[in-house]
Amino acid sequence: MILYYHPLSSYCWKALIALYENKTAFEPRLLEDAAVVEAWKTLWPIGKFPVLRDEARDRTIAESSIIVEYLGLHCPGPFRPIPEDADAAIEVRLMDRLFDNYVMTPMQAIVGDRIRPEGVARDPYSVGEARRMLGKAYVLLEERMAGRRWAAGDDFTLADCAAAPALFYADRIEPMRSGFPGLAAYIERLEARESFARVLREKEPWWHMFPFANG
Repeated sequence: MILYYHPLSSYCWKALIALYENKTAFEPRLLEDAAVVEAWKTLWPIGKFPVLRDEARDRTIAESSIIVEYLGLHCPGPFRPIPEDADAAIEVRLMDRLFDNYVMTPMQAIVGDRIRPEGVARDPYSVGEARRMLGKAYVLLEERMAGRRWAAGDDFTLADCAAAPALFYADRIEPMRSGFPGLAAYIERLEARESFARVLREKEPWWHMFPFANG
């Protein structure tokens, strides 16, 4: 298994958490070296990451949720990203979508506006809309997750792999911990879990590059 990724990418964190949870052996390839970037673009010309290359099966897998599910199917281990029960699986996939679409997406829109090239006008209206979406998402998630230990219930799943980077980054941009005690306790559990703690440790050499690193 080869993972092409960037150490600050929220979607790459999602795949890394699953790999670490499952204790799956893989070769990390950071998208910094020109040869690595060329290989990645050859495998996935769309130019998005992460990308997982399974040499043993001659498969190239993109999109973080699909990578996590692929690991569950072809690298069985201690981590089960999708429950066997069909209704429980629907809830996991729904929560995965909620975190990706309503937390990760507006968070990335705000970051994208902050890092626009010099001379390109910023878009305060869209940033305001993204912040409002984050506020709505916090309310929804606080209510939906009431009484749950993890995003979709008692077990750590794909939904938590999505939640960890989404909430960690969003909280830097639109802080939620003081107003949403359930989400605050949940993100603390995520940060204490070794798979995500490892991701957070590994990001440190690059963290200064994040435009909201200091709040």
